[in-house]
Amino acid sequence: MWAAAAIGVLMLIMMFGVGLGLAIGGRHRAEAAADLAALAAAAHALDGEEAACAYADRVVAAMDGRLRSCHLDGWQVSVEVETRTWLPLIPGGNSYGRARAGPVDG
Repeated sequence: MWAAAAIGVLMLIMMFGVGLGLAIGGRHRAEAAADLAALAAAAHALDGEEAACAYADRVVAAMDGRLRSCHLDGWQVSVEVETRTWLPLIPGGNSYGRARAGPVDG
């Protein structure tokens, strides 16, 4: 009886650890997608917001994400990205990332 309870507790701890690792990995993937999308958009800032954000969207789509928003303000680009993260026992987990890119003021 005690062995079955101990195995159950260990399984719950393992599931929590796996879920936490997947959530952290999903957040890092979303932030990486946002960083790369912002850099891609900033590289095409001269082409205008629509073209720059199209490049950002292409980068995010290649990383299995969705571009939630993209704004070009002068030379600064701000993007928000959403990626789907599979979490055990929690349906519909999503991770979000934000990034800005452009020249440094100074």
